Amino acid sequence: MDTRSPANAGSGSSLALAHIAVAVAAFALASVMGALQALSLADVQFPQRSESLYYLSVTAHGVLMALVFTTFFIMGLGYVFAAENLGRISGRAVGWAAFWIAAVGSLMAAATILRGQSTVLYTFYPPLQAHPLFYIGATLLVVGSWMWGGVIIASYRSWRREHPGVPAPLSIHGMLAAIIIWYLASSALAVEVVGMLIPWSLGLVDKVDPLVARTFFWWFGHPLVYFWLLPVYVIWYYVLPQVAGGRLFSDPLARMAFIMFVVLSTPVGFHHQFADPGITAGWKLAHTIMTYAVMYPSFVTAFTVIASLEVAGRLKGAKGLFNWIGRLPWSDPVFSSVALAMISFTFGGFGGAINAAYAMNGMVHNTAWIMGHFHVTLGTTVALTFMGTTYWLLPRLLGRDLRFKTLAQIQPYLWVAGMVFFSVSYHVAGLRGLPRRVYSASLAGDQGAAWHGLTQIAAAGGVMLFLSAVLFVTVVFVTWVAGRRIEAPAFEFAVPLVQPTTLGVWDRFGLWTIVAILLVAAAYGYPLVQLLAHPRFGSPGFKPF
Repeated sequence: MDTRSPANAGSGSSLALAHIAVAVAAFALASVMGALQALSLADVQFPQRSESLYYLSVTAHGVLMALVFTTFFIMGLGYVFAAENLGRISGRAVGWAAFWIAAVGSLMAAATILRGQSTVLYTFYPPLQAHPLFYIGATLLVVGSWMWGGVIIASYRSWRREHPGVPAPLSIHGMLAAIIIWYLASSALAVEVVGMLIPWSLGLVDKVDPLVARTFFWWFGHPLVYFWLLPVYVIWYYVLPQVAGGRLFSDPLARMAFIMFVVLSTPVGFHHQFADPGITAGWKLAHTIMTYAVMYPSFVTAFTVIASLEVAGRLKGAKGLFNWIGRLPWSDPVFSSVALAMISFTFGGFGGAINAAYAMNGMVHNTAWIMGHFHVTLGTTVALTFMGTTYWLLPRLLGRDLRFKTLAQIQPYLWVAGMVFFSVSYHVAGLRGLPRRVYSASLAGDQGAAWHGLTQIAAAGGVMLFLSAVLFVTVVFVTWVAGRRIEAPAFEFAVPLVQPTTLGVWDRFGLWTIVAILLVAAAYGYPLVQLLAHPRFGSPGFKPF
């Protein structure tokens, strides 16, 4: 068991807590918007139901959940690990400046969405046009996150000068990998938003090229998944085995997986653009191969984490082939949240393999299948891990006992039950042709009747998910403001079965970053030159709501 003094946490606790507070607030509002969508699609009548409210809620739910909730939570988690595992946060003033820049930007973007001025959905594809403050706010969120990454890197470099030749703590190794991916991916978003969408929304240019914008977006959009997943994997590797009472099966396998994500996660975006003209089949095939390659480190992660949990069960006396599973602490909301998230990712991963296959993608592209898939991955693997991690963090950062523990124990199981109804129904409905992002299944007439039962089941699942979200937010809020004061528990982290003592090839971040940059340049350079060389007519902005 690796422990750190809670005094170290105190040095960064206020910074971490500020980020977690914004993340939970974004999650709460996004959960309301998600429930509205599920009810609307099932033709459940509620006050103010309308097409404009539906598409507003689609935009708000996607932006708040996928960008604001995740980014702020990851930044807060990074500060916790820097304080605990490095014993420092270098540039605390920069960290606070980054927080306020990102928070103000998020508020600007959210305000324009909720006022109905930026109904452009999560992907904000042109020619749908948002209010300029939406794009400016999103830019500020990214700028704040870049500054956060700089603080974590500076903290690591300061620690490295004092610990030459010593492997970085595994948590920092994983967070640095996530930061590198974020820089590689969000640089494309910056080109799209700053170079194309902000001037267009301000009227400085009349038209933009939707295909070029989409290409920059998916340069960013799929690696974004790994920016979410790597901090999740840090929790799986570095926290979950300790919570379960075990040991990390292999530290080198974890480091290898993180570096493989750095190298392979960015040049994969064209599998989202199979239906787009202007990108040749050869380049789409190349990105498909990379998409399948990047699945390998996830398989490694599944093996390593499951082996670590088996170690925990056997340390508790399990002797049979599978009875170690029953020895795990399934009533602990930290463990159950993270373990159920991991199990859910198994199904999300198989769905991702289908999405990445050209022929099968043609069957599910822009259908409700994508909604089901996305909610198994982000909506369960990432969100549920972050919820369980919040239960783990709050007593240690606040020095308060977790309140309503029974609700916290119920909440992850209710979430997974709701997700089964929600996701399975939309997967099936997508295979039966239900389009994605439609206000009402009944718009298709007789065909819509065939989807009606499935959308109602999905709506029931959505209500269960919303109730689970209410339980989570309630536990967090009451713990925060009224939890019983306690001595803050020490942070405890998983210790590997064999502790690495020297730097290995997987610790050479500079080398692997150069390799990743070269792969990104090879994957996007020539296709973008081709797109920009084509006759380009562009499109004016459209604001249907």
